Amino acid sequence: MNFKKPYFWDLPKPNIISYLLIPFSIPIVLRNFLFKFFKKEKSTRIKTVCVGNIYLGGTGKTPLTIRIYEILKTLNYKVATAKKNYSNQNDEQLLLSQKTSLIAEKSRKNVITQGLKQNLDFLVFDDGLQELGIEFDIKLACFKSKNWIGNGQLIPAGPMREKISSLKRFDAVFLNGHTDNFEKIENQIQSINSKIKIFKTFYKISNIEKYNLNLRYLIFSGIGSPSDFKEILLENKFNIAKEIIFADHYEYSQNDFENIISSAKNENLNILTTEKDYMKIPKKFREEIKFLSIDLIIHNEIELINLLKI
Repeated sequence: MNFKKPYFWDLPKPNIISYLLIPFSIPIVLRNFLFKFFKKEKSTRIKTVCVGNIYLGGTGKTPLTIRIYEILKTLNYKVATAKKNYSNQNDEQLLLSQKTSLIAEKSRKNVITQGLKQNLDFLVFDDGLQELGIEFDIKLACFKSKNWIGNGQLIPAGPMREKISSLKRFDAVFLNGHTDNFEKIENQIQSINSKIKIFKTFYKISNIEKYNLNLRYLIFSGIGSPSDFKEILLENKFNIAKEIIFADHYEYSQNDFENIISSAKNENLNILTTEKDYMKIPKKFREEIKFLSIDLIIHNEIELINLLKI
């Protein structure tokens, strides 16, 4: 999905462009309506957890998937992460395969079949809340607190895969990052689903001791929310002299890396990127580029553990 999010998606209300695009949302409206009537299968031998979103891109699904995997491993469950095999999302698959035991297949049903063969207790799916054929045991929806639901409209008029009312079928919401409107968001969520669990999360740099904060940095990324990458660096006093932003899941070329390195050398800058982007960098360029490693911190994590163990 090499695309950059339109600016009007995250406006507090739809603008004229958004209103003009509403008719093009009809296929999604029809698809979501039919979703209610589609027969879904539920595995009785493996507990399935789906970490997804209804806001398109950059909501922190993969870090949460990894953290849930770590929690379940600590509890001595046999667990794997799961990913539908998209050719344009190799970065997420590489990151998951490095940090977890990953099963990636062309269909999520095939993932469950492989999980059964491995006699697993849990499968943690990275994405899939809109999957037609599977009834997941636990459904978790991720949001960026500062963006929340943007203008609230369906794609392409807005950033939503589904209307916010779909929260009635989920078990928990994860709000990542700081917002002054948390109480308002929480009230909106609970007005839709009074039983849903709400978790606050934030990122913490885990390898900050490797960096000299007196140096100047060129940063680049091809992720769903590049502003989050820059924000955590600024919060930790990194001196960012230049930023290059690529589309989400961008497929870098050798020329891209050569240009980035050349630009940094010309201005005497050190290069820093995300761990997900680093997965795509050929070995011959890795000495010139470092990555930021982050941990996901979940407030009231014990409540999440209790939810998973039910």
